[in-house]
Amino acid sequence: MSRRRLSDDERALWGGFARGVTPLRRGVGGALEPVSDRAAHETPPVQSGPKEKQPPALAQFDRRLRQRVARGHLAIDVRLDLHGMTQKQAHAALLHFLTQAQAQDAKLALVVTGKGIGGAAGSASERGVLRRQVPLWLSLPEFRRFIVSFQQAHASHGGEGAMYLRLRRRPR
Repeated sequence: MSRRRLSDDERALWGGFARGVTPLRRGVGGALEPVSDRAAHETPPVQSGPKEKQPPALAQFDRRLRQRVARGHLAIDVRLDLHGMTQKQAHAALLHFLTQAQAQDAKLALVVTGKGIGGAAGSASERGVLRRQVPLWLSLPEFRRFIVSFQQAHASHGGEGAMYLRLRRRPR
């Protein structure tokens, strides 16, 4: 079986993901240890410019917060519906949406991706492309500066086809 080639969007997505990964190396006895642990044993590499500040890591979405939102005790500040968009359109719309939501000091967002179209057996691999891609995008550094955490929404807000996003405060 031959492998298919990545599209430009997929290649850009992978590049963004790969930039946020810390490589591992083999330690004594074949165990893996993070590269950062190696710094105590070796001299650090020379950096050729100002160090970029990495966005904070994603936190766990609080179970109690999800319950409060699902039950209607906590309001969703902003909503975005990505139905009918291509990956490129959805990526741009999501980035613009998060920028605007942060500027409005929104705390909680709902992003609806849809569950995908159930079609012929051959299209099963393409079902719910945005539903699969949006969580990957949200894990990238370009989106982490906007969100604290995210989780699949309750059935009352779209279930598998939607996500709750806890938003970061805008930098002062």
